[in-house]
Amino acid sequence: MSYAIPEQFAASNKAYVESLLTIANTAFASAERFAALNLNTARSVLEDSVTSAKSLLAIKDVQELLSTQTTLAKPTVEKFVAYSRSVYEIGSQTQEELTKVFEAQYGELNKTIGTALDKAAKSAPAGSDVAVAAVKSAIAAANSAYDSINKAAKQVAEIAEANVTAATNATVKAVGSTATPKVKKVA
Repeated sequence: MSYAIPEQFAASNKAYVESLLTIANTAFASAERFAALNLNTARSVLEDSVTSAKSLLAIKDVQELLSTQTTLAKPTVEKFVAYSRSVYEIGSQTQEELTKVFEAQYGELNKTIGTALDKAAKSAPAGSDVAVAAVKSAIAAANSAYDSINKAAKQVAEIAEANVTAATNATVKAVGSTATPKVKKVA
């Protein structure tokens, strides 16, 4: 029996270290994805700026200027929306992965507490069944509240994702439907 406690302690520490490594790897992977996204976006913005400058330098009249402005604005807005979507996706995926780790830790904690309560109940003095039952009932109520909050948070995240998607689609559609204003030529 005296060997069980150090083994449990070692197993608990090992699980804790593995969780920390998972969290660290998730954070590094997320940072790496953000860095790649930002680098690619910066490269694309530079290339687009050069192309835009060349287009603007080739303009000969006001009508062509207005037409060129509209032509240049649409891809820029679309790229900004795509960038925003990518940032949102990376953030959502990171949050999802971290939530899985925390939920696993929470489940393991519940299991450990349940095992400890069962062991305590077996070695508890007569008449302590009511106290053990009360503690188990409180833990069950806390777990139920946690599950409810977790479900509500997931629903909020789904609604937020739907709203972000709808807003970005509306933005792209609005930019795509803008018409080039007509300018009268003065002779």
